Amino acid sequence: MVHHLTRDQARRIIVRAQLLDGARPGDVVEVAEQLGYTKIDPTAVIAPCEHTVLWSRIGWSYEPGQLAKAVEIDRQLFEFDGAFRPMSLLPLMKPAMRRWPERENTRQWLEANTRFRADVLARLRAEGPLEAGAIDDTAQLPRKPDGWSGSNVVTMLECLLRQGEVAVAGRHGRHRRWDLAERVYPLDLPEYDEEEAQSLWDARRLQAAGLAKQRSPWTPVGTAGEEARVEGSAWKFRVDPDAIVALEEEAAGRVAILNPYDGMLFDRPRLEQVYEFTYVLEQFKPKPQRRHGYFAHPILLGDRFVGMLDAEVDRTGDTLKIAAVHEFLPLEEEEREMVDAEIRELAEWLGVDPAFSP
Repeated sequence: MVHHLTRDQARRIIVRAQLLDGARPGDVVEVAEQLGYTKIDPTAVIAPCEHTVLWSRIGWSYEPGQLAKAVEIDRQLFEFDGAFRPMSLLPLMKPAMRRWPERENTRQWLEANTRFRADVLARLRAEGPLEAGAIDDTAQLPRKPDGWSGSNVVTMLECLLRQGEVAVAGRHGRHRRWDLAERVYPLDLPEYDEEEAQSLWDARRLQAAGLAKQRSPWTPVGTAGEEARVEGSAWKFRVDPDAIVALEEEAAGRVAILNPYDGMLFDRPRLEQVYEFTYVLEQFKPKPQRRHGYFAHPILLGDRFVGMLDAEVDRTGDTLKIAAVHEFLPLEEEEREMVDAEIRELAEWLGVDPAFSP
């Protein structure tokens, strides 16, 4: 069966899958289960990515402590590869952990550091959880495989994380605290073989995406879901069947201010195909080449990207300094009021006052 979607329907499917429609989720775990991951990034021009992503879904009732509780106390989320993920995904990742690493130079580095590996595990077993800086570097071969940065201890911990032997137990500020995986992850998780795990993981990715190109390096979903075509696009898509059913429900739109590292923005080709939105992160561009600002946040209104918010928090003055709201097309008065209201909501959540530039 092939589903034929209008561009508006395709946009609504994605917005709803990303929890950016009018029906806000209730808590951190609900967001994690739907999205699959929340990127961790310290860039805090407004707020760190993981917190902005959750605020943009949950709204004013979200507090950063809720994320820490879900990760460190309730163990409903876990940290892996620069993102917070729901614990329900861990069983689907285990087969890949068992065959990691695939690169020969990483295997050779681990084999040459057998004693170092044992030292790190023994230290965690005796004293964990620990920050990397508290663990002695006893590396026999002091080099960094695959171009990773950081100390030998951090490199070894990252390797052991990918093999499922250690886990991030929590954070002290931005510093990770490490422990044995058996003391962090639940012990009664289901087991899957590699083929079944991959199929289930593809389905979870499609659930989070709603709609994805059939062969996409950005949103790999395999053959999950059903085939779809979108008006105006020559691409073959895969669509979540549940998202098709949900199209019959009344759509409720709202304004969402998105962190530049939000998963909604990750698949740039899909943004162009479905939303006709070419998103460029200008963080690493020279200042004279920036159009919208160093770390401008895209503004979603309903199912359209309507502009970019160039703002930063000034903690010395307790203000959200708004340099500009760049409108792609002139907004109607009611739309501009909605955008301004969301900016004020953002400032209130941050505990500062909005200060619009003259």
